[in-house]
Amino acid sequence: MKKVLFILCMLVLQAPIFAQQEQATNLNDEEKAIIAYIDQNMPRAIALLKESVNINSGTLNIEGVKKVGALFAKEFEKAKFKTEWISMPDSIKRAGHLVATIGFDKKPKSPTAKKLFLIGHLDTVFEPEMPSNPFTMLNDSVATGQGVYDMKGGDVVMIIALQALQQQGLLNNADIIAYLTGDEESSAKPFQISRGHFIEAAKTTDIALGFESAHGLNTIATARRGSSSWTLNVSAKTGHSASVFTNAGGYGAIYEAARIVNAFRETLSQEKYLTFNPGLFVGGSEVNFNRSKATATAIGKTNIVSPAAVVTGDLRFLTEAQKIEARKTMTTIVEQSLNGTKATITFNDGIPSMEPTLGNKKVLEVISGVTTSMGLGPAVEGDPGSRGAGDISYVAKYLDAVDGMGSSGKGAHAPGETINLKEFPLIIKRAALTIYRLTR
Repeated sequence: MKKVLFILCMLVLQAPIFAQQEQATNLNDEEKAIIAYIDQNMPRAIALLKESVNINSGTLNIEGVKKVGALFAKEFEKAKFKTEWISMPDSIKRAGHLVATIGFDKKPKSPTAKKLFLIGHLDTVFEPEMPSNPFTMLNDSVATGQGVYDMKGGDVVMIIALQALQQQGLLNNADIIAYLTGDEESSAKPFQISRGHFIEAAKTTDIALGFESAHGLNTIATARRGSSSWTLNVSAKTGHSASVFTNAGGYGAIYEAARIVNAFRETLSQEKYLTFNPGLFVGGSEVNFNRSKATATAIGKTNIVSPAAVVTGDLRFLTEAQKIEARKTMTTIVEQSLNGTKATITFNDGIPSMEPTLGNKKVLEVISGVTTSMGLGPAVEGDPGSRGAGDISYVAKYLDAVDGMGSSGKGAHAPGETINLKEFPLIIKRAALTIYRLTR
């Protein structure tokens, strides 16, 4: 009975595919063969997705991340890729990364062929202690499961696309590195260690394609915001609360911290693609802040002017210039101290931004040609404000890059995360044809 239901499910999933193929009139014979292979192998793609989702690979579950890596390594090897596991030092407390490579030999290449760097990740935000959510079909076109959308669906898109190309002998002269990190959801510090090999590998290629979640069949990310953090420390003279606001008593640390944070909001909140969010705000007569655990305790009596306050937050930006200018403005605000107070702000870099560039738009043009040939219409740039930071941002300044080549769905990072299985075959085809055209 289960087998019959699965077959019926796949027939329903493939119905819109057949209709779409009738509209795809601008594909050459090799591209049509790629499409046919993907259609024939969709049950295998779903099975691989299910198997990977049912392996818990929360970032801190080192053995689980390695197990997913081993599963995907076998699939890359079916496409004749050489695989390698990049281990991390014990001090990093992360599993490591899977790297799969084909080509990079001395065979004559077409002058228009591009060396590609494909990006995915093996880990999810769902650690073993969280409630289990195995792969489950909710209806004929939607499935749920931990990491099914972010981003095991994207990993399977990448793998099946490459297998489709290899099956037709279309990777014989291609130069491709597929790099699946093991800690994208909580990347280890320092990034020079956790992303050092990743960055150096990317520098040997021309174009990066990120297989993070898609925002539809026709939307591609040509830019992503970066993230950094800030810490505000305020000290003030203390005394009886009856003296607050006077020259002798001053304003206290809590008022000064509130002034600064509100001035950030009033001054910078209207700037496009710039956000800054205070995540922790604590003040009192005694303050203890644990940075590593992001926790704080405080003691404060209402009749004492507070001598200390700490605020921590994030800062997200589209370009490096925007980040620098925002930090300058924030520092100027901090320096305008209220009477009896002294404040300092420190900034820490996180993931850089993926800035919009002409090269990124040219890659989008290739993808748009693919979606048009598939009968889906042109592809367009997504809104950078709708995406957070990602691994592709570490390498975007070295090569042309786009993201959002992965699966579509809803609810990333939340219980009940889902994948859109009706769009899944189309997204695999989009990826395969994009890789095909870029490597010709």
